[in-house]
Amino acid sequence: MVNGFQVHDRFAAGAQYIGGRLRPGTSGREQRVVNPATGAEVFSYELAGTADVDAAVAAARDAFPGWAAATPGERSDVLHRFAGVLAERAEEFAYAESLQCGKPIKLSREFDVPGTVDNASFFAGAARHLQGQSAGEYSGDHTSYVRREPIGVVGSIAPWNYPLQMAAWKILPAVAAGNTIVLKPAEITPLTSLMFAQAATEAGFPDGVINIVNGLGQVAGEHLVGHPDVVMTSFTGSTAVGRRVAEIATATVKRLHLELGGKAPFLVFDDADLDAAVQGAVAGALINTGQDCTAATRAYVQRPLYDAFVQGVAELMSTVRLGDPFDESTDVGPLISHAQRDRVAAFVDRARDGARVVTGGEVPAGDGAYYRPTLIADAAQDSEIVQSEIFGPVLVVLPFDSDDEGITLANDTPYGLAASAWTRDVYRANRATREIKAGCVWVNDHIPIISEMPHGGYKASGFGKDMSSYSFEEYTQVKHVMYDNTAVARKDWHRTIFGDR
Repeated sequence: MVNGFQVHDRFAAGAQYIGGRLRPGTSGREQRVVNPATGAEVFSYELAGTADVDAAVAAARDAFPGWAAATPGERSDVLHRFAGVLAERAEEFAYAESLQCGKPIKLSREFDVPGTVDNASFFAGAARHLQGQSAGEYSGDHTSYVRREPIGVVGSIAPWNYPLQMAAWKILPAVAAGNTIVLKPAEITPLTSLMFAQAATEAGFPDGVINIVNGLGQVAGEHLVGHPDVVMTSFTGSTAVGRRVAEIATATVKRLHLELGGKAPFLVFDDADLDAAVQGAVAGALINTGQDCTAATRAYVQRPLYDAFVQGVAELMSTVRLGDPFDESTDVGPLISHAQRDRVAAFVDRARDGARVVTGGEVPAGDGAYYRPTLIADAAQDSEIVQSEIFGPVLVVLPFDSDDEGITLANDTPYGLAASAWTRDVYRANRATREIKAGCVWVNDHIPIISEMPHGGYKASGFGKDMSSYSFEEYTQVKHVMYDNTAVARKDWHRTIFGDR
């Protein structure tokens, strides 16, 4: 409990948010929300079934005409109030996020919640800048201009690693552009998405603009994606599930936005600041216990710095403090579940045959889903540990010789979400940012994101953008409007159909 916040009391009416109110699910199946740091149950609720999805889509469909007709200024005003409500409830949101995810409270307070408030503030301003191309006489006889219009009901699916921020990334650009939305969060982390929707209602969003259904992906998720009244799907999650989402969405010719897996390279050239690279690698690999699709997972280090980098990362990793997420001194919390912890441990155990575990690689004593920060060296480039997304506190480091080789290795996975390059040489930095195939390339840092800049991937990491004004490309329909300026009944081009000049 924090500031009187009690989960069971808060969601006693149910864990579905449809048409501006909480209601129970109708699937007949119970879902437990578990604190991964202790294994204790936090909350249980009835999952959404297909009827709940239908009700949420109907609420969004009914709310769309009114919300789409609101002026940009009216939508902006509501979003500004929303940002204020989120800021007022910051501690409550941080507590709930750490409770359901196991993330350290300092991460929730200093990253997840402030980032979400900032996103809301950004889109409050961006709502007033939905612009098209300037009007002009491009044919000589006509005036053309471009309208940006909302597309309708959006059906979005978000993952469990950043439930609050992912709710913001999905909901904010959609509603700022005048759409309505049904969001399906991960069923194991429903709390902050529900709180987000409640705060939106309090801020003045009309009922039905923002709806939340908490259900299983194979039931509620697939029904939402395939629903005939949903005109767009935005999905964040694994590449494997993304393929299934794409299969369903394309069958009904929906607009599709996918932010999928990652295997971010961390490229260290031989002129890099070694201490900065070591600290950046540990922070970039271990944020959110490595459960981050942009986390540093593959460090490629030019051979003159390789041994010192391995030693430095191992020493710094060994000082990272695992513990109670609500202890202010805890650096790394548990993984989201025991199943995820066992999955990560299995990756590391398989890698021992052919690679070297420098530090970590073990499950500590206790009930929580913890795994020690792990550094693996000397793995083969084509090995599973290098090529597959692990989604845990594991960093693999490999050497390279020439700059050409380093960039080739950085690009040598199916993924392309994020990357970083570490160098003091501006020409090396420019080459890396130009040639690495990823949606974001940091130079001498790894992880920071800002609301004003887009987030999205290349290759098997998906397509489309979250955050920034670029996200409006996903959530608006571009319409060309063309006016005749001649007031002449018979146009010159008509002769191509009938008559002569």
